[in-house]
Amino acid sequence: MDYAQEFLNEVSRFGDVVFAADPEATVPSCPGWTMTQLFRHVGRGNRWSAQIVGDRMDTALDPREVREGRPPADDGGARQWLVDGGQALLDAVGSTGADTPVWTFTGPQRADWWVRRRLHEVLVHRADAALAAGVGFEVDGAVAADAISEWLGLAAMLSPGIGESSVHLHATEDGLGSEGEWLITGKAFAHEHAKADAAVRGSAADLLLITTNRRAVADADVEVFGDEQVLQSWLAGSKL
Repeated sequence: MDYAQEFLNEVSRFGDVVFAADPEATVPSCPGWTMTQLFRHVGRGNRWSAQIVGDRMDTALDPREVREGRPPADDGGARQWLVDGGQALLDAVGSTGADTPVWTFTGPQRADWWVRRRLHEVLVHRADAALAAGVGFEVDGAVAADAISEWLGLAAMLSPGIGESSVHLHATEDGLGSEGEWLITGKAFAHEHAKADAAVRGSAADLLLITTNRRAVADADVEVFGDEQVLQSWLAGSKL
């Protein structure tokens, strides 16, 4: 997957949803936020990661110290600020070197770690914006599947409440192969098909929405097998 191009594409798609919506609309999946606050969070987050990479930081950056961290007041300027912030991250990786270690909230990682991370951060927040605006959320199956894998990796490191029960996720898109299946046992997961305490089958997009707690299982177009309470406990315990 070309993470850099997918990231730029996703930044643009996020902007399309946000600028077509009411800026004061509430975002239910991000309690207390309006669409404007969601936009600023995403745009500043891209510039935050770009500054970490570009300055080769080995400690966390205070979001209040992000250079050009506030968007212009006009829509045109704000939209360009969003786009430029995405490009700034790619430029920073290019100038710093993709394999240069920099700070991340998971410990030191390669600089290009941030491109994949920001791709999926923006993707999930586009889902937040789409759900708030009442519009459709579409995403390529391979991108959604990679987002699920990345999310599971982060949850394993950062979520203290994951139990030991097993959950199997199965994406229904053609062509994903093993990348569209996840067997999760405790904090570990593998791309394989096997029986689990609970299983969910549906599109990668729907699986992404439920695993990131953006959509309730009952509201998603998925099939659930086995012990649904195990599934609900896992979802509650894997929140980030």
